[in-house]
Amino acid sequence: MTARPAVRLGMIGYGAIGKHVEAALKAGGIENLELVSALVKRPRTGGLLTHEPDRFFVHDFDAVAECAGHEAVRAYGQRVLESGADFFVTSVGAFTDTALFERLLAAAKASGARLILPSGGIGALDILSSAAVGGLDSVTVTVRKDPSAWKGTVAETLVDLDGLTAPHTVFDGPVREGARLYPQNVNISAAAAIAGLGLDRTRVVIVADPTITTHIVELEAKGAFGRFTFMEDVTVSEENRKTGKLVAMAMVKSVRQLASTLVVAA
Repeated sequence: MTARPAVRLGMIGYGAIGKHVEAALKAGGIENLELVSALVKRPRTGGLLTHEPDRFFVHDFDAVAECAGHEAVRAYGQRVLESGADFFVTSVGAFTDTALFERLLAAAKASGARLILPSGGIGALDILSSAAVGGLDSVTVTVRKDPSAWKGTVAETLVDLDGLTAPHTVFDGPVREGARLYPQNVNISAAAAIAGLGLDRTRVVIVADPTITTHIVELEAKGAFGRFTFMEDVTVSEENRKTGKLVAMAMVKSVRQLASTLVVAA
């Protein structure tokens, strides 16, 4: 029997997530997969790294994983999908732009590629998307992070983050608006919205909480299936306080399943 060829992976962005994927490859934690190239913003040393899009896209990828933010999805998503490669998007909040979402879906359909929204930093998307089949009545995502995680966002104009002594809600409303205002922080709520009721009917509550040092995410859904709640308390990434360590771990899981003969929780 002929062995399956290795899956050729490209990455857009090479921060905490990209480095974890490469480390897992070197440690033998991902079999039958080759990291071919990584596209970065600025010139950097390293054989796999390039800051030139044309040098990156000269490769024949089976899949490309985006780990660089909303602008990377806008700049390169269509090109990835038109090349025939599957596109993994971690910055799901970019799809608050409906025109962008529809353009990428059309490109995927035309080329036969897939637009894949991995679980990333949030669990229970499998339950939520299953429940959506029977019909959902309400979905609420509550995101709690320490005040430092909200620096550089509109929250700084709403409250003195350094002076907080108690939890303070900086946003309560539809995911579409919440993800637009806090693009680096609430991609998980956008993923939950797309899995369930959509960006306009899914509620997100964003809390700056000086009493915690982790990221706490709670998801509650009600519908024809009944009701479920989910909560995770995630250690913060050393490289980026706006994200949790689980995001990088989840991307390793997602790309590993590209080439694995065993797929769990697809």
